[in-house]
Amino acid sequence: MNILIRTAAERETLFIALYKSVFPSVARYINKMGGSFDEAKDIFQDALVIYYEKTAASAVSVNSNEKVYLIGISKHLWLRKFKDNNHTTPIDGFDITIAADEDQPSESKLMHFLETAGKKCMELLRSFYYDQLPLADAAKLFGFSGVRSATVQKYKCLEKVRETIKERSLTYEDFLN
Repeated sequence: MNILIRTAAERETLFIALYKSVFPSVARYINKMGGSFDEAKDIFQDALVIYYEKTAASAVSVNSNEKVYLIGISKHLWLRKFKDNNHTTPIDGFDITIAADEDQPSESKLMHFLETAGKKCMELLRSFYYDQLPLADAAKLFGFSGVRSATVQKYKCLEKVRETIKERSLTYEDFLN
């Protein structure tokens, strides 16, 4: 569509129609992503400006639905805004300490179920998760033929623990102090 050949009245009618048909979808998306109604209006108006500039400059030809194009621009703008805001949000006002009365997983209960996988599994899992030993080094340390073998064995160890938990129908609460 060549937006420049339209008269001002036709452009206004087009923008009103786009606003009525597309804005509700954009507002729902931004609301779902944690944004406000005002933020949705700002994002959508920016998307309309970008749409107008790109079509006026013939930089883009909207072969698909204008609605889909505007929603895409709006999502991109929101994600960019969210990413930018996420990097600049100060954490001074947040309390990130864990209260003593909050339920914490019991280390002894966790260790008990990890031990059900066997001593060698415990050592492998500890070296990988706790000591953060690369799998290539773990493969050499435990005598595996290669990284792939160590990966498979680590998976099997985790599956043993999962099966034990599943057999006993345990939930997260069963691991709390």
